[in-house]
Amino acid sequence: MNMSEQPREPAGGAPRDASAAPPPASGPPRSCAVDGPAAGPRGMTPLSPVGRLAATVDRLSREVRAAQAEAEGRALIELAKGVLVARLGCGPAQAARQLAELAEQSQVTPLEFAVDVINQAARDRMSEVTDAFLTATAAVRAASAEDGGDGTEAGQSVAESAAVRLRAAESGALAADDTQAVADALLEQALRPLGAVAVAIWAVGYDGSLTLAGSAGFSAAEATRWHYVPPDVATVARCGLTERAGQWITSLAETGLPSVGRHQYPEGGRVAVPAGTGGRIHGVLEVAWPAALAPQPPQVVRQVEALAELCAHTLESYTPPYGTGQEPRVMPDAVELMDLADGLYDPALVLVPHLDAEGHLADFRIQHVNKSFLDPAGRPRAVVGGALLLEAYPMAAGDSELYQNVERVYATGEPFRARRMNLTALVDQVPLSALADISVSRHGNAVLLIWRIEDEAARLASLLQHAQRLGRIGGFEENLLTGEITWNGQLFDLYGRPQASTPVPLEELTAHAHPDEAVVIGRFLRTLMHHRRPASAAFRLQRPDGVTRHVRVVAEPVLDTDDRLLLVRGAYQDISAQHWTEVALAATRDRLAHTEQEAIERNRLTLQLQHAIMPPAQTPLKVPALEVAVRYRPAETEQLVGGDWYDAVMLPSGRVLLCVGDVAGHGIEAATSMVVLRNALRGLAVTGAGPGQLLSWLNIVAHHLTGGVTATAVCGLYDPARRTLRWARAGHLPPVLVRGPRAEPLPLLRGMLLGAVAEAVYEEDEVRLAGEDTLLMYTDGLIERRDRSVEEALDQLLNTVRPTPKTLDQHLDRLLTYSRSDTDDDTCLVGIRVG
Repeated sequence: MNMSEQPREPAGGAPRDASAAPPPASGPPRSCAVDGPAAGPRGMTPLSPVGRLAATVDRLSREVRAAQAEAEGRALIELAKGVLVARLGCGPAQAARQLAELAEQSQVTPLEFAVDVINQAARDRMSEVTDAFLTATAAVRAASAEDGGDGTEAGQSVAESAAVRLRAAESGALAADDTQAVADALLEQALRPLGAVAVAIWAVGYDGSLTLAGSAGFSAAEATRWHYVPPDVATVARCGLTERAGQWITSLAETGLPSVGRHQYPEGGRVAVPAGTGGRIHGVLEVAWPAALAPQPPQVVRQVEALAELCAHTLESYTPPYGTGQEPRVMPDAVELMDLADGLYDPALVLVPHLDAEGHLADFRIQHVNKSFLDPAGRPRAVVGGALLLEAYPMAAGDSELYQNVERVYATGEPFRARRMNLTALVDQVPLSALADISVSRHGNAVLLIWRIEDEAARLASLLQHAQRLGRIGGFEENLLTGEITWNGQLFDLYGRPQASTPVPLEELTAHAHPDEAVVIGRFLRTLMHHRRPASAAFRLQRPDGVTRHVRVVAEPVLDTDDRLLLVRGAYQDISAQHWTEVALAATRDRLAHTEQEAIERNRLTLQLQHAIMPPAQTPLKVPALEVAVRYRPAETEQLVGGDWYDAVMLPSGRVLLCVGDVAGHGIEAATSMVVLRNALRGLAVTGAGPGQLLSWLNIVAHHLTGGVTATAVCGLYDPARRTLRWARAGHLPPVLVRGPRAEPLPLLRGMLLGAVAEAVYEEDEVRLAGEDTLLMYTDGLIERRDRSVEEALDQLLNTVRPTPKTLDQHLDRLLTYSRSDTDDDTCLVGIRVG
């Protein structure tokens, strides 16, 4: 089969669309009522002059596209014929016949077979991708043959057209005279069949900037607006530049990244793949889809990566035109970079890429070592110069990642800076390390590596300066033989003198101090100069600006070999802040001591008052057939002395007044309020009123006569003749009745705490006691706990009171002993036992 017999196909062998169909044959006009108007291009009827013109333009456009496809296919076939001429040693005609025969035997078109021949000869990245598609073609044909039908013709056509499209796109790109034509060829031949609608080819500048070298599918205004992207601006192309595998974005709107055509295709997918060869990235291929991009199969991913590599070959020779926003730059070659490195005061290496047999970056050759070079291992320049970077510094590929950073700078052009990086060199398999500041930058096709090894002495000197500044310390040295005095800058600031002034000798120190400090300074100088011993002194320094500072001076003598005083060195420290802090602390201590003494005196008076009113050991109350006992336990902490009180007294009527109460608060105020309420209740009880009325009167006393204090209380009147207890409560816990093995609190009567309102009514209740019954009244200091509720604490009390000892005194002592209260509050306890 010769080339003239091949069918004419659209570009890349892709099937023609509906617009490529031949125009309808001319004939008599059809009736509008039957078939309607025959619409031509853009709705024009072929009968009108405009319709005929539009049909002609459409036909010519299809012929031009067909001619372009035929030319691209012819270019691939001619290239395959050249490969056969070289391999078979035959002429062009014989190669053409051989190509046709082999294509017929393989049951493929001459164009597909030509692509296969080119792949076998090239063995490049494009070959790997097209081979995969051709393999898929063979598998499709085999499956079709086994099925005895053509059900897989669609898949076969897709695989064949994809392989041809790639080589056609490559042919178009190589034939293009600029990157704009390359973008057009890539979009039409390879990317549009994948559903893409636009493509952008970005060139990377030496400073990391991006220039739009070519684009297709984007509007002219959009391409003009995005012609230049400064360094470090985050865009889709920038992300694709930093990621070796590229960026495959499902939807541009979800990322929020700006990019060319963002307003044209806001919801579309984006792909940005770095375009590089030989370990160096020259730019980025960015492809846009109109809608969200689904995950792509590996064949498509490899196809896009192959197209990016094709762009890299075009970008190698790309030069940004004038008017792109950046000035044209002439980058130095390796020789000029060597001259630049020799002018640096820091050690510098000029590195050039070292490629392997397949053209991939394998290492960097140390092309030049500058005159200031300082090797961490101490090796001379001649040993390091000319060697490979990983041979001279194999540890550069280790934890420091120095080699990886050099490789990244060479690939992207973005400089790298780092402080205090660990440089390690192997000498006789012994690692020698040093800390250094690193700078890596790309210049043309070379890389400049600069390091500054950290000077330990300089670092310590800097550390000392900061320590002196923070500690407000100034150092000095005075040579007593020559009279030369050396001060550091901090000491001039301490004295309030300009650094150009003459330092003050030690002999004149008294003239710069407060007059009252003469004795202290004289003692300091005698110890230092006469006794030749280290000395220190604290004094008030009077500066020329009138400010007085509290300073401390520490100095030591330095003797020569004949034990003669040679010089004195020392330091001054500004201790003004410390002095005034000590003064303030001393004043605070005095105030605290005075306050503490007052508190002790107040607590002592409070305790004396409580003990006078309620002695811990009270004389037993003599009542027939009734045993009465009371207990008072003061708070363990004197500052918590409170207002708990109790009373048990025989009234003129023969009844017994029993009560306990608790005034809110602590200290002398609570104790005096307790005395008022206790004495008031005693006086009111002789009236013969019941406990509810007594608490109503006591509430008036608490509200009006005691400065508005509040208190709780429980009050009971026991009638020995009837063995009854009539009682009432004012916000207090009810008494506990112990009868045989049972113990339970009395009912919770209504009654507001004392002093809360001006007038209050208190409910009364009466309980009849039997022989051996025990009744207990108590304050909350007996049961209150921080980690339990009152109900839980009351249950614990009931469990404690059930075992009844022989005597009432033993019973009350047992309750105080086993009390689990943890509030350190004072406690009152009153108990009666019926005989």
